[in-house]
Amino acid sequence: MEREMSGITELEPTPKPRASAAAPPSTIHLEGDLPGVGGFGMLLTLFSYVLILLFFPLSLFYTIKIVQEYERAVILRLGRLTSRKAKGPGLFFIVPCTDEIKVVDLRTVTFDVPPQEILTKDSVTVRVDGVVYFRTFNPTMAVVNVENAMNSTYLLAQTTMRSVLGTKNLAELLSDREAISNEMQDILDKATDQWGIKVERVEIKDVRLPPGFQRAMAAEAESSREARAKVIAAEGEQNASQALKEAADVLDESPAALQLRYLQTLNQISAERNHTYVFPLPLDLLIKLFGRSS
Repeated sequence: MEREMSGITELEPTPKPRASAAAPPSTIHLEGDLPGVGGFGMLLTLFSYVLILLFFPLSLFYTIKIVQEYERAVILRLGRLTSRKAKGPGLFFIVPCTDEIKVVDLRTVTFDVPPQEILTKDSVTVRVDGVVYFRTFNPTMAVVNVENAMNSTYLLAQTTMRSVLGTKNLAELLSDREAISNEMQDILDKATDQWGIKVERVEIKDVRLPPGFQRAMAAEAESSREARAKVIAAEGEQNASQALKEAADVLDESPAALQLRYLQTLNQISAERNHTYVFPLPLDLLIKLFGRSS
């Protein structure tokens, strides 16, 4: 580009294009047409078919494979996928000289997460263990995108448990396990989706506290129970006092009712055990009795 300033023509330097660094893909999404094995690969495959025909029917023992109902077989021909869809269940045909079989189990797999030393958000060290349930929903991705799907999921579950529980308080960890398990399941499921693995469930089995902290929590719980018991007893005393006050007001309004209540109490005491009791009579009751007799 040219520009003129004070009669002087200057040439602006052409900006250099920025180099775009494209990171290699970390996973294979199996989109588009699968690449072929090439010309040399076709020759090897044709030679393998010729050997199968020459040694027929002995070659049937090597070319026919069987997978169970809960299994699928991923076939790699000269290191390349032959089909996006895995083979099985039942019988299928392979070329023994060029094909490699990877059998994947589709059943739900369970493994225990070993106890992890975790520092909670409120600086309490606990030991937590759990259990993870997962299954393979895409055998091809489980073979192509990860070296060992089960071991990778196992290690990922350990790190996810430590990272998630480290953001929780001890009270949340003890009382809200279901929500924590659901959060861990969502994180694991998103991470393992590119591996063809579905995490079905995550459960926290046990939370172990330090012995000193257990004693402190037990003492705190006992103190709380004693405080509640004292509050309940005080409320009972208050209710009883209120009831006695109301009864006293009623008896004060009717002297005859007071005398009858006194005699009823004497009758109840004498009916329980045969003992001799000496009771002082109220002065007002004596005055009323002697006053009436006179």
